Amino acid sequence: MRAKAITRLLFTVGVITWLALLFTDISVVFSTNAGITPDIPVWVPNVILNLFILSLYYYYKFKIERDEVLNFIDLLWRVFATGLVATVFSLALKLVEHLLGSTKLTTHPVFIDLLYIINLGLMVGFLIMAFSAWKRLILYQKSKWLLRLWNVFEWGLLFALLYNSLGFRTIQSGFGETVHIVLLTFFVILALVLSGNMKWVAYLNFRQKWTSLLLLLLTIFYLLYGFFTLSSLAESLELFPTVVFTNHQYHIFILSLITFVSIYSIFSFLVILFNLPTTSVFEQKLEEVVNFQRISQSIQTEQSEDSVYNILLETSVSTVFADAAWLEVKESERDAKIFTYKITDKEARDIIQHLSNQNVKGVLDQGSDKTKNLSKHLAALKGSRFRSILAFPIYVKGENIGTLALLKELADGFNKEMTKIVSTFANQAGISIENFRLMEEALQNERYKEELKIAKTVQKSLLPDVLEKDDDFDIAAFSESADEVGGDYYDTLRTNSNEVSLIIADVSGKGTTAAFHMSQMKGIFHSLAQDCIEPDLFMKRANQALVYCLERGSFISATFFVINKEQKKVRYSRAGHCPVLYYHAANDSIEYLKDKGIALGMVRNKSYANFIQANEFEYKPGDIMVLYTDGITEAKDKKGEEFGYDRLTQVLLEVKNESPKDIQTHLINRLYEFSETENINDDYTTMIVKFK
Repeated sequence: MRAKAITRLLFTVGVITWLALLFTDISVVFSTNAGITPDIPVWVPNVILNLFILSLYYYYKFKIERDEVLNFIDLLWRVFATGLVATVFSLALKLVEHLLGSTKLTTHPVFIDLLYIINLGLMVGFLIMAFSAWKRLILYQKSKWLLRLWNVFEWGLLFALLYNSLGFRTIQSGFGETVHIVLLTFFVILALVLSGNMKWVAYLNFRQKWTSLLLLLLTIFYLLYGFFTLSSLAESLELFPTVVFTNHQYHIFILSLITFVSIYSIFSFLVILFNLPTTSVFEQKLEEVVNFQRISQSIQTEQSEDSVYNILLETSVSTVFADAAWLEVKESERDAKIFTYKITDKEARDIIQHLSNQNVKGVLDQGSDKTKNLSKHLAALKGSRFRSILAFPIYVKGENIGTLALLKELADGFNKEMTKIVSTFANQAGISIENFRLMEEALQNERYKEELKIAKTVQKSLLPDVLEKDDDFDIAAFSESADEVGGDYYDTLRTNSNEVSLIIADVSGKGTTAAFHMSQMKGIFHSLAQDCIEPDLFMKRANQALVYCLERGSFISATFFVINKEQKKVRYSRAGHCPVLYYHAANDSIEYLKDKGIALGMVRNKSYANFIQANEFEYKPGDIMVLYTDGITEAKDKKGEEFGYDRLTQVLLEVKNESPKDIQTHLINRLYEFSETENINDDYTTMIVKFK
């Protein structure tokens, strides 16, 4: 909010200073043209121009430099858009001038100065916008030396502003002219040195480079148009010998800015243009490396051999620009399974049968002459759209388990380099499959045992041994896992002398994964709750943290409470968890608190805040709050009927006058009586709070 306020303030200051510049400069022009001594000192417009420049500089500094979301193309688009607006507005003024024709109005110095000041404001705004964008591009991956050089450049421009504020409106012989030339030369040299820093260009792909070329070309056009328009208007005003006006031709800051922005724009255009021929080759090589790495890592990331086969097909086709591919994997001596990519099973089997009829046996050699021979064979196959084929064996433990075939619609479409690349991919795929099988065999026997061991240890450490105690309420909790390891979690934390935080959560899934997610939830609870944040904010931050931890499809339902004994209030937020069962002792009534909220991890962006709400109620002596997981209400008897919310309500009413511990014991006993077995089908977890 503070940054936005400063940005708006600077924009307002910019508008005010431009209007002041317009008023004062026109006043000076009118007076000097009439031979009258101006009421406003002739140096005032120049100072106001510098204030206008400073306000725009800091406006774009906050607008551009502090926007971390902007990428390279976004920056170029903003420069282009600013230049487009300035140019269109300037052309509109030219149209108005043209429509007025050659009259006393259009040839009067005051009218010319009006056009000049408007164009000057547009040009300065465009230049400072481009300056801020070029600064961000130049300082991408900056070094100490580069940062120091840029600071010298900026401080030099500040000195130029001060120099222009001293009243040097014209270049005079002697010292003034020498300083003017020295400063301009200094800024030109710095602009040339700084313009050599274009590391960002290497991170553009082929399409982005073409976009950048177009945007830079238009930017250069806007610069040339604005410069010549300003110069033309300035020359028109100089035809009136007595007129004094704010002439940009003697403003070192503006001239230096035009020079720098123009040089960097031209350099960027040329560098991107000369990099275009190598971009596609570089991207192809990069894709080869990425695809090879993808195949190499498939053993760690994929869940089956079929996934490795599909990756092999996709990466091979994209790397050598093939049109289609299939992979024939032997399942037995007679049967084979075919995986296809951009080709139907029927097309693949027709080609296999055709090659078999042509006595092309086995996997082909990897020479280009064999490719040509295959092209001839495919040409004889009627109805086929493919004219080139390469085939490679897939070996696992020295056994040929299948054949990879790549196809193109052009004859002789594969070269030796492509052949070597795909051969490497096929070999690596065989290694990955072999390693995958070995790992599966090694882990199969120990996985279940190890998971239980780790998960039991983790889960045991997650649930608290002792719950928080208070004079205002008592708490009792219970948790029983359906399997060796469950996914339910509860905890309490005293944040200060008046407040205690509670949480109950249910992690989707079972086993080691659920145990580790419980561990993450515990860490989030203890780190966020101790800051005494509001429940809805807790859920938002917890979701933000969990989206980086939870895999797709996993989520955690939870309800977070803050009990304030000084205010006698409970603040809470619910994230897709079971509704709280609450008993009101004052009127002997009971209700379920069904509030808005979805589970943590289900919405993986900032819009999650729209699905969470803060809730609050006052508690009174004798009130009871029953927190539980869905294993309680979804417990089933032998007939498949669920325990349900009505039975849970009835159980609480039966023992409403008892202690939390007794209420808990009664509830668990009723659950086991209802299910008629100790082998529960889901975790039983409750946390019961009774207020005094």
